[in-house]
Amino acid sequence: MTQLILKPGKERSLFRRHPWIFEGSVARLDGRARAGDTVEVVDADGRRLAKAAWSPHSQIRARIWSFDPDETIDDAFFKRRVAAAVARREAMPQLRGQDGMRLLHGESDGLPGVIADRYGDTLCLQLTAAGPDKWRKAIVGALAKVTGVARIYERSDSDVRKLEGLAPVTGWVYGEAPDAPLSIDENGVRLGVDVVGGHKTGFYLDQRDNRLLTRALATGRSVLNCFCYTGGFSLQALAGGAASVLSIDSSGPALSGARANLALNPQLDADRAEWLEADVFDALRVFRKEGRTFDLIVLDPPKFAPSAAHAERAARAYKDINLLGFRLLNPGGYLLTYSCSGGIGLELFQKIVAGAAVDAGRDARILQRLSAGPDHPVALHFPEGEYLKGLLVQAD
Repeated sequence: MTQLILKPGKERSLFRRHPWIFEGSVARLDGRARAGDTVEVVDADGRRLAKAAWSPHSQIRARIWSFDPDETIDDAFFKRRVAAAVARREAMPQLRGQDGMRLLHGESDGLPGVIADRYGDTLCLQLTAAGPDKWRKAIVGALAKVTGVARIYERSDSDVRKLEGLAPVTGWVYGEAPDAPLSIDENGVRLGVDVVGGHKTGFYLDQRDNRLLTRALATGRSVLNCFCYTGGFSLQALAGGAASVLSIDSSGPALSGARANLALNPQLDADRAEWLEADVFDALRVFRKEGRTFDLIVLDPPKFAPSAAHAERAARAYKDINLLGFRLLNPGGYLLTYSCSGGIGLELFQKIVAGAAVDAGRDARILQRLSAGPDHPVALHFPEGEYLKGLLVQAD
């Protein structure tokens, strides 16, 4: 087997069980390997350390499949990893009864570059690296057999594939397209899912628990939901008995989806919902001039910083939106503010929100730190997997 030889000292990250090997850590490749091929990782002294997927076009030159150098990477390997990931979720009481759930979360489930989200009897698969791209057939087969889903749609169209030298791949890879639009029941609220054209794999499953928290806080309050997409937070706020819910997004199609989701839930009071197509930053500045205020504000913006290189620019955007949020928040009100940017860590995000509160002249306190649900685990040896961070803040 082709061997990837590490430079002296570069084996330390593998001893900490970090699954990435960067270009600067590679001394040489003994043998030939095409993108996605399995290589044996060896340190400078010739010790066999792991099996990994080779990515010649990426700064992450290899991703570890197994830290057991004797483990065979074959169809059976992927079936074992998929079965283990599904079993972990089935054992979590808080996930029982959920129609929508992440089944595979990349490195944290021992399958770097593999994302799989389940929506009822439909599964959406995303492959973001050369290794899983090569093992597509095995991964699809394992998912179909372990889960028993009726169909699998592949959404391997994220920009990160370009860094791997991979073209976008989309389409049904198992089963056939459903006869009717997909929808899931999330804690008593029906939500439509578009696996073909929606964001990510069709929906933001990572915010499920935080939407439920919003529902609990919304009772009797005026709610402002910014960057609302298809209205997940908005509908949970209505389900919680919000006095009013104003939802803003710059995307007309997203708002059409939100209105359609509201129509799926006749038990909710549609008269309490208002939808606004606008740039969120501009709209909040207008509200400030008009003197409008709210009791609960949700700030769930898109990814301002896809990497650490964008952190400085992103920090300004997060500061601006949180400053506007504090200025529109009634005394005693709640701010639910989030960042899904991998380039912004929790400590920096908290500093940004604190700075916004100071500039707004508000005294505020963190009531709860928020993250993705338990179906989005974070491996202890892979802190990069904790991309979503949030704060529940109350302001005087």
